[in-house]
Amino acid sequence: MNKLIQDRLLALMREGRDRLEATDWFRVGLGLHYLAGLMTEEEIDFKLVDRAFNRFIYHTLGKGHSIASVLQFMSGEKVMPTVECARFMQALRSHCPEIPVESIPFLLELNLGVAKNISGLDPDGPLADWVARQKALAAGPHGG
Repeated sequence: MNKLIQDRLLALMREGRDRLEATDWFRVGLGLHYLAGLMTEEEIDFKLVDRAFNRFIYHTLGKGHSIASVLQFMSGEKVMPTVECARFMQALRSHCPEIPVESIPFLLELNLGVAKNISGLDPDGPLADWVARQKALAAGPHGG
């Protein structure tokens, strides 16, 4: 979590039309950065990484928010208005080009998989359906 990424996430947040939308956009952008950072061959010191993310979240949103709450938000139905919002996708492209919008279904599926491992429950509902639709669209009419 470097200063450039922080500035980009704050710029993304400012694109929201109101406090709720801005907070949701921040959560999703931040969560996508966190999840994308898991895609590495290197060993991850989660304690160190989570501390950096939690510090930034606390300074941005205040008490009661953490990387755990961000990832929980991103595994449920409440994330749907953001991931289905064309304005969010355009703002993400503009402010966070290091996160390709094409990777969002994969990253959300990764997050759902982690949630499944923790809860033991198969992911279902609007987000799991959205991820499946996005994967089908990416595969094309002939399955790839």
